[in-house]
Amino acid sequence: MITITEKEFNQLARYIKDNYGINLKEEKKILLIGRLHTVLAEHNLESFSQYYQYLIGDRTGKAAITLINKITTNHTYFMRENNHFHYMRENVLPSLANTIKDRDLRIWCAGCASGEEAYTIAMILDEFCQREKLCWDKKLLATDISENVLSMAISGIYSKEQVSPLPDRWKKEYLKKYDEDNFVFIDKIKDEIVYRKFNLMDSIFPFKKKFHVIFCRNVMIYFDNDTKDKLICKFYDNMEYGGYLFIGHSESLNGGLGGFKYIMPSVYRKE
Repeated sequence: MITITEKEFNQLARYIKDNYGINLKEEKKILLIGRLHTVLAEHNLESFSQYYQYLIGDRTGKAAITLINKITTNHTYFMRENNHFHYMRENVLPSLANTIKDRDLRIWCAGCASGEEAYTIAMILDEFCQREKLCWDKKLLATDISENVLSMAISGIYSKEQVSPLPDRWKKEYLKKYDEDNFVFIDKIKDEIVYRKFNLMDSIFPFKKKFHVIFCRNVMIYFDNDTKDKLICKFYDNMEYGGYLFIGHSESLNGGLGGFKYIMPSVYRKE
């Protein structure tokens, strides 16, 4: 297997941080080699210096797509950090029901990975709107930088093991058999989610309207403090007053909340 020099690692790590915000530390060298060695072999590249030149010289964008698909972890599962979904159902949605007057509820799952979070929120919304007899336009925006996981999310297909943490009532109402080992979400739920490829490092977020709720969980653990603080400011600017931000349990806003008010661990509000 081709090894990587200190200079080559720093060069590639800088490219990844500048373009995707991911902060690769020294201990990630072996991981980087392991995930990219097949790419070097496929293109007959003999060093990571050659790979870097191939990467920056590729005008098709395919090399960058392959890179981000290789280096992102995208680990998630249904009902992860479940207290967030409970707070969403019991506190956030009743609050928004009293403040949203135009039926236009806007929620963004930033870093949605393979879709478990977005589908969970869609089911919570459907259940809440049925119970409260609300007629919200409640489409969710779900974005990720990896095309691989977005294709998985769009399919809405999950194994028996993957959907096992879901409540039985949801499995009965919102899932149907896909084949012997897998289930798929019904169109009613799939159609509530708009999936898009999106880079959180883009300098301008091109959204016409602001969001009432943003989920960005277990994404910023890969960013350094400066990158994270800039992203939090962009979230603030793209959120309605009274809106909620959910981040991962292992994440924080560094003491500087960027204008957000602390509600509970990993939940903040724009006031």
